Amino acid sequence: MNILTLNEISKKGTDKFTNDFVLASDMQEADAILIRSTNMHNHTLNPELLAVARAGAGTNNIPVDKCTANGIVVFNTPGANANAVKELAIASMLLGSRKIVESIEWTKTLKGKDDIEELVETGKKQFVGPELIGKRLGVIGLGAIGVLIANAAVSLGMEVLGYDPYLSVQSAWNISTGVKLATNLDDIITTCDYISIHVPFTPDTKNMFNKEMMVKLKPGCRLMNFSRAELVETQALKDALSDGTIAKYVTDFPNEDVIGLDNVIAIPHLGASTPESEENCAEMAVMQLQDFLKYGVIRNSVNFPNCDSPYTGKIRITLIHKNIPNMVRAITTVFADENLNIDNMVNKSRGDIAYTIVDLDSIDGKEDELLPLLEDIVGMIKVRLI
Repeated sequence: MNILTLNEISKKGTDKFTNDFVLASDMQEADAILIRSTNMHNHTLNPELLAVARAGAGTNNIPVDKCTANGIVVFNTPGANANAVKELAIASMLLGSRKIVESIEWTKTLKGKDDIEELVETGKKQFVGPELIGKRLGVIGLGAIGVLIANAAVSLGMEVLGYDPYLSVQSAWNISTGVKLATNLDDIITTCDYISIHVPFTPDTKNMFNKEMMVKLKPGCRLMNFSRAELVETQALKDALSDGTIAKYVTDFPNEDVIGLDNVIAIPHLGASTPESEENCAEMAVMQLQDFLKYGVIRNSVNFPNCDSPYTGKIRITLIHKNIPNMVRAITTVFADENLNIDNMVNKSRGDIAYTIVDLDSIDGKEDELLPLLEDIVGMIKVRLI
């Protein structure tokens, strides 16, 4: 199978591909695309394309809706860069508290002056800032990253309050017993000295930190945004910085509106910029992509349901279709009419889309007539024989 790489991908990941895969940065008819940050919104999606795998968490650079309509599965790698983001978030609390960035810039101005030691001793008073120990941190979003930050903050002696109405079982297992769970956002925004945002950017979360929310913040709060710039409303942020409601805003997503503002530390999207993170993301993306292409298994897709069924070597057919009534019956009817026995079948749905894996005892050489019959079912998007 042909894999088009639109970015340089860590060799530690690409080495995981078996010999039946061919990788190239320039090919016309790829079965799948492996990507990091390249913008795909103007990319032509060829009819043969089956999947796009993003070696990273965010998929804003991929036309997900267009891919879904064309039966193209989009994967990401949640959690693979979690430790890297966690370390930067912990560092951001220290940067935001101790005025480290400002003090370094001020120290540069002393070059060439006499009595530097004396100037340092008298000037350092302007950079006094609080310690983390004993302070309250609110973590909004307890996914892989949020849980690691919450646990690390407990180890630093902070009081940690977490909020996530969609807390997964896996995250719940991994949370330190020292982390208290809030039942609503107000518990966090009204009481916390530090707040770290770790929620996905969606139409529902856009500008979630708006004026209404910011007026409730504990005065002098330090806000950290390692999710997306669009989660924080710009004018509300400026007002909160101006009146001291927010003592410091640290973001990994700088834009024209925040760069250069007083009491803002804008980091150039370094959350996952570690060799370890890039390797982890590449390995995870490759393994998920390979399992899908070889066995039809879907794990960590952003537009299709997770669907897994152990591959036993029997004939496997995967079907991407609309999530509408009678679809499963229509599929099984085709197999019954062709006198083909179903050994195993798994059907999963996600919103308006569904995915079905069917294992057959045999196909009896009927693939040429079987696949068109399946493709002709109303609501069918893509059929693949593995």
